[in-house]
Amino acid sequence: MNQEQFDKVKGAQGFIAALDQSGGSTPKALRAYGVEEDEYDGDVEMFDRIHEMRTRIMTSPAFTGDRVLGAILFEDTMDRSVEGKDTPDYLWDVKQVVPFLKVDKGLDDEVDGVQVMKPIPGLGDLLERAAAKGIFGTKMRSVVMEANANGVDAILEQQFTVGKEIVAAGLVPILEPEIDIHSSTKAEAEALLRDGTLQRLEQLGRDEIVMLKLTLPEEDGFYRELVDHPNVLAVVALSGGYSRDEANDRLRRNPGVIASFSRALSESLTAQQSAEEFDAALDEAIESIYQASIA
Repeated sequence: MNQEQFDKVKGAQGFIAALDQSGGSTPKALRAYGVEEDEYDGDVEMFDRIHEMRTRIMTSPAFTGDRVLGAILFEDTMDRSVEGKDTPDYLWDVKQVVPFLKVDKGLDDEVDGVQVMKPIPGLGDLLERAAAKGIFGTKMRSVVMEANANGVDAILEQQFTVGKEIVAAGLVPILEPEIDIHSSTKAEAEALLRDGTLQRLEQLGRDEIVMLKLTLPEEDGFYRELVDHPNVLAVVALSGGYSRDEANDRLRRNPGVIASFSRALSESLTAQQSAEEFDAALDEAIESIYQASIA
C-alpha cells in the first residue's frame, strides 16, 4: 500500500471522481456527453469514445489533486494510457490523484429486495495486476431496493467477504451497498444498512481498513458513526441519480462524508464544447462538489 496515498485519502480535503462507467452504462454516459450510438460501431469504438471523454476530464487543468483526492477507473481505463503514461501512473504522478479500480462484474437479479453482485471470476489475478499498475484501492457496487433485513444482510455479507479478500491483497476496498433513491422504504433501508455495517466493522482486525460508498441519507448526519469508525478510511457518497445541486445540498448536511460522484460530476460536460468551455464547466462542477465535500 502506498502510504502517501493512504494519508492523502485520510487527511486531505477533496472528493473522489467516479470515472468508472462499465459496458452496460457506457452508452448512456456517452449520450449524456453528446455522443449518440450511431457515432460509433461496436464495443471497441464505444470504449475508445468513452476513454476520449475520460482523458479530456483527467487532462483538464481543472482536474488536479488540489480538489480531487482520487478517481475510480473502469478496468479498460486502467489498461489504457493518458499522454503516454499508464492511466494510474498519470493520475498519481502528474495530477496527484489516487487511482481506484471498479472490480465488480455487475448485478444479479433481484432477490429479497436487493441485487447482490455477480460472481467476480479471476478477482485474485485482477487485484495482483491492479497493484502492479499502482492502483490504491477498489470499488464494488450492489443495490438495495427495499428495506428487507434478509436482503440487506446478504448484501453486506458479500461486500465484507470480498472486501476482506481485497484487503489481503494489499488494496483498500470501497464497499458500495447503494440504496435506490426511489425506494419507498429508503430511510428504513438506511437504518438496516448502517446497523449491519457497524456490526461487521466491529469484527474486522485492527489493520483491516475499508472505505464505504453510500447513498446520501434521509436523516442528516446519519452515518456519523461510520465516519468515525477506526476501520473506515473514508465514507464517500454517490450521487445516485440526484442532480448535482441536490446531491451537493444533501452532502453539505452530512459532515465528514465526501463526494464520489459520476453523473453529477459530468452532467454539464459535452463533446461539442470548446476546450475553454469544457474546462470552465468542469472547473465549476469540481469546485461545487469540493465545497460541498469540505462543508
